[in-house]
Amino acid sequence: MVPVYLDVLVVLNFLVDFLLLVGTNRLSGHPPEMKRSAAAAALGGLYAGMCVLPGFLFLAGTFWRIIVLGLMAVISYGVRADALRRGVVFILLSMALGGVAVSLNGGSFWTLVIAATAVCAMCLLGFRGRLGQQYVAVRIGECRFTALIDTGNMLTDPLTGKPVLVVSASIGQKLLNIGARELADPLAAMKLVPGLRLIPFHAVGCNGGVLPVKRFEDVQLGSERGSCLVAFAPNELGQGKAYEALTGGVL
Repeated sequence: MVPVYLDVLVVLNFLVDFLLLVGTNRLSGHPPEMKRSAAAAALGGLYAGMCVLPGFLFLAGTFWRIIVLGLMAVISYGVRADALRRGVVFILLSMALGGVAVSLNGGSFWTLVIAATAVCAMCLLGFRGRLGQQYVAVRIGECRFTALIDTGNMLTDPLTGKPVLVVSASIGQKLLNIGARELADPLAAMKLVPGLRLIPFHAVGCNGGVLPVKRFEDVQLGSERGSCLVAFAPNELGQGKAYEALTGGVL
């Protein structure tokens, strides 16, 4: 009988789950979300360790595996409409990993880690989010959120011709300390927040109007960093989906 080392088992499952969770995010077009992926992978590692402890062998059953996978999906992806799809992708990648490990004639520590790294690299470098919409992480000061890369977002600054980042009312609340009611009245918003100005916009199903905008100097959008003009919508973007802003690539 091959001895099972608990610490090695936990670390192995943590590494494999972490790589698969990050790969799932990339394959689905989402930012890596390293902290949430690590937290979910930690649960997977602890679960794998408990499955070999006396008195907890029942946890290795299919029912508990599904429960733990569901909890990992919630931790990593949240409770959103697209979380189920990413959870399914995560399971499919796990199955793909099993196939790769078998083809390499083994299931040793390094075999599984190398196989998981290969699957993750395939998602990061090959597919680039082709299974879903593409998202990018955004940071403005201490405010962090996710933006949808919307190629149809043609909003530009009429003074410079540069693209504008459009954010939801909830993000406007954090950045400007005013709510949706004030943002719905751009002229009133200008009186409340120094530095705001107005730009015209047009949207599908809308006759157009103006949006309050403000320039922020320290904005990080994905790996890019610089200044950009931010427009504040008076409503929530995404309707409960994974993003709170729209960008066509403003940096």
